[in-house]
Amino acid sequence: MPIVTVQVTREGTVPERKSVSAEEKAAIIKGVSQVLLDVLNKPLESTYVVIEEVDLDNWGWGGLPTAQYRRLRAETAKS
Repeated sequence: MPIVTVQVTREGTVPERKSVSAEEKAAIIKGVSQVLLDVLNKPLESTYVVIEEVDLDNWGWGGLPTAQYRRLRAETAKS
């Protein structure tokens, strides 16, 4: 029984959204389950997909919190 955890940022896909929609989550679950069926021959009914939404303050890259990194990149792009 595979258990797959998918982490997504809790920002939504456009600035005014603050989460991933139920429809998007359903599509993620369907797609991940299908990949495990296609690649590992794991039946859909035995595959569990867990979606974790990560708040903006809880992730980063380039050695910086995400909001700070994005500000730095925006300032650099203007130059």
